[in-house]
Amino acid sequence: MTAGTFDAVAIGEERGERPWRRTMRRLTKRRAALVGLAVVAFFIALSILAPIVSPYDPLATNWAMVRKPPSMLHLFGTDEIGHDILARIIWGSRASLMAGIISVSLALAIGVPIGLLTGYVGGIVDATVMRLIDAMLAIPFLILAIALAAFLGPTLTNAMIAIGVSQMPIFVRLTRGQVLSVKHEEYVEAAYAVGNPARRIVLRHILPNIIPPLLVQATLATAAAIIAEASLSFLGLGQQPPDPSWGSMLNSAKNFMSQAPWMAIWPGLAISSLVMSLNLFGDGLRDALDPRGDS
Repeated sequence: MTAGTFDAVAIGEERGERPWRRTMRRLTKRRAALVGLAVVAFFIALSILAPIVSPYDPLATNWAMVRKPPSMLHLFGTDEIGHDILARIIWGSRASLMAGIISVSLALAIGVPIGLLTGYVGGIVDATVMRLIDAMLAIPFLILAIALAAFLGPTLTNAMIAIGVSQMPIFVRLTRGQVLSVKHEEYVEAAYAVGNPARRIVLRHILPNIIPPLLVQATLATAAAIIAEASLSFLGLGQQPPDPSWGSMLNSAKNFMSQAPWMAIWPGLAISSLVMSLNLFGDGLRDALDPRGDS
């Protein structure tokens, strides 16, 4: 251990501050990250409480209220077949958040074990797997997701699978890079020297020390997954009508931009607000988890 490392450890012990407490303290100093977290929490609460807070049934049509502008009766207006747009925004948040959370969880579940294996074992296994990962990374993320979703079929479940598989190479490469930088640290070599098996070294000594960058990447990947789900729904490859989805709402609105611009404004604002908030929170989390950050 270097002198700088000993100094950092001594300071941490002197303060008696656990790493997670230090992270929370740093995070609370970043107002943009807190605002982003608050907006994300708002959308999560909105999706959970949708049956309670939604003013109308999102599938109910009213042919007497077709393409009506925002009013006290319909705060966000109505669409081309009389759906209440506010109700569909609220219920559509479920599809977007599910796509973001489930697809990123799938990418983590597949990508992290592969990255741990290739980074720790190395050799021919590493070379073979990484050439396949490089080939997948050569294809733009959204293009690969569209191709997989078209192959699997147009449903929200298949869209989440397609997004998760498309994001998996990012987590493989990130995990592998982190393992390569950690596996030669003194504590890992000491664990190997005292006879710990490889599985224990990977799971108990390497994995816990590479979680912070994975958390940050997962936050940013969730934002990308939400955009991807909206794009797939816009193209008819995600959530299928009449079930509400922000992307499918934009697809319907494109035909009425001059007559009913509110049909596009509200789902567009919902997507941009959620994605921007996730990015703000991810940037703040990255700074808070950086061991070289301010104390």
